[in-house]
Amino acid sequence: MAPTPPRPRPKTPSVPRPLAVALTGGTAAGRSEALASFARHGAATASSDAIVHDLLAEDAEARAAIRGRWGEDAVDDRGRIGEIVFADPDELEWLEQLLHPRVALAQRAWLDELAHRAAPPPLAVVEIPLLFETGGEERFDAVVVVTAPLELRERRRGSFAAREARLVPEAEKVRRADFAYVNDGSLEELDAFVAGVVERLSSS
Repeated sequence: MAPTPPRPRPKTPSVPRPLAVALTGGTAAGRSEALASFARHGAATASSDAIVHDLLAEDAEARAAIRGRWGEDAVDDRGRIGEIVFADPDELEWLEQLLHPRVALAQRAWLDELAHRAAPPPLAVVEIPLLFETGGEERFDAVVVVTAPLELRERRRGSFAAREARLVPEAEKVRRADFAYVNDGSLEELDAFVAGVVERLSSS
């Protein structure tokens, strides 16, 4: 599937820096594979899941908040945290309010660090599952959405439709993206899509 035409978005930073690109999409759509492909094509990459992992391991305030709400056993047990938040929307909202501002700060710090390198990369791609849900798209120069039919995604990961009911629909994500891809083919086809996005953004 060819990239969708990019919507108008300012791409004239006041100081030289990498073009900041957000990568998003539904569960099991192929975000991780797309992120790895961006890295192969020369982009600097960061994963929000990795940032959350670091926060849960190292952020003293976040760890103290989790300990106070769910007990010591939950502090270093992401599986336990998942059981709690996916069974109770209020607990999920609490965790998101705790982590999302910290994740955004970490992403900005990473982009700033790249910008101050002697030879910054041309593109910096951040994988963000809840990009539109948190209003994060405005922090980026371009948005890439990787999606796939729900039946295919559930074959890859199991049933999760109930979890996604509270999220922005996939069709709406595609509509709001600068580039969108339906990942229902091979990894080679996904890689070719990413290569095309990198080429277009690098020449813009």
